[in-house]
Amino acid sequence: MGRYSGRVELDSPLRLDRYVAERLGILTRSQFKSRLESALVDGKAAKPSALLSGGETLELAWTDESDRSFEPEDIPLDVVFENGSALVVDKAQGMVVHPAAGNWSGTLANALLGRLARAGLPVPPRAGIVHRLDKDTSGLVVAAKDERALEYLAAQFRERTARKDYLAVLQGRLPAAEGLVENRLGRDPRNRKRFAVVAPADGEAGRFSSTRWKVLAERRAGGETFTLVALRLRTGRTHQLRVHMRHLGCPILGDPIYGKPSARFPKATLMLHARRLRLSFAPGEEPRTIVSMLPARFVEVLGGLGLALPREDERGF
Repeated sequence: MGRYSGRVELDSPLRLDRYVAERLGILTRSQFKSRLESALVDGKAAKPSALLSGGETLELAWTDESDRSFEPEDIPLDVVFENGSALVVDKAQGMVVHPAAGNWSGTLANALLGRLARAGLPVPPRAGIVHRLDKDTSGLVVAAKDERALEYLAAQFRERTARKDYLAVLQGRLPAAEGLVENRLGRDPRNRKRFAVVAPADGEAGRFSSTRWKVLAERRAGGETFTLVALRLRTGRTHQLRVHMRHLGCPILGDPIYGKPSARFPKATLMLHARRLRLSFAPGEEPRTIVSMLPARFVEVLGGLGLALPREDERGF
């Protein structure tokens, strides 16, 4: 059972279901409708269509997503850290994190269910997955082995105390050696399958999004400029890094949705990798930093640009 309690923060009125989906990001509107157990606004029962104005006390309860719609599978995983309550997987590019239409098997969730089953452990909600990566993004994903660990780890992501650093190769030159981009992201009004920086005038409330960047190297090759950059998520919105880099005029190389063709690397796939995580794995335990290996596609592209692999101290913020 999932629960939320907090004060509504709004500048203008918004439906309850849209507030949950767009501002809190807990559930989509369809999930909110199908899984809602109770919704209390200032202590009184409220429907998904209830209009919030700001300042109200909101209490929600919803059922957990069922894991019975997919099966455990024996899929090898690159586990880079593991203890009694959690593990960190270095996800390969192309692996879907959670089953959905068109991808009901071969996912990270299927693999984790299989791993838990072989160990004789009960299955926590969402197969223990704490956060997600896009299919085309490679790198570190945290999974819990029990519900208590799942809540403890997920709280660090909600409260933004967990650090998530990425490496990316961009097309173009960023406006400064380092910086911060903050705006609101929502569905692209011109293409509902994409996300974009939005404003109230677009009819989209959007969700606050924040990304830090630091340039590690820059190279001109074949008439194009490429930038190796470290990115830190301060919020975790869908496609956030991809949209923010496009918004700055430097799309991520190989991005099939937000990118542009490259004559120098015409076969490049999405050059975005979740390189480093820092969080505590147990109450009272000091945060631990987990670092993944650089994927082969990064080695190939950086080698093609004549760039050395960045040392860890060069990547720090």
